Amino acid sequence: MNAPVAYYDQTPGVVFRERCERRVVHTKNLMTVIIDFGNGPWAEADPMHSHPHEQITYVASGAILFLSAGDEPRRLSTGDVFAVPSGVPDSIQLLSASARLIDSFQPVREDFL
Repeated sequence: MNAPVAYYDQTPGVVFRERCERRVVHTKNLMTVIIDFGNGPWAEADPMHSHPHEQITYVASGAILFLSAGDEPRRLSTGDVFAVPSGVPDSIQLLSASARLIDSFQPVREDFL
């Protein structure tokens, strides 16, 4: 039997830092995470991190500075998309007062469940 359909509006938000919340919608093999940042702009970028998941991010609103190992920092804003291969260190710095990022991960990030 198939699992039930998951809906964003029925997903509880998780506050992971002041005025920052993420909601997760996923299937067995694919995950989308909607992250709302409301505590910007930041004076500096988050520490670099990496994970074994492939990631594609859509900037739904706001502006960020995207940092990735081996690349120059890049200013991204509403409508921009970037992809991060498995294991590549990356980070962001929030440049606007708020932003919404929509991340897709494969495989599912168990640490977000």
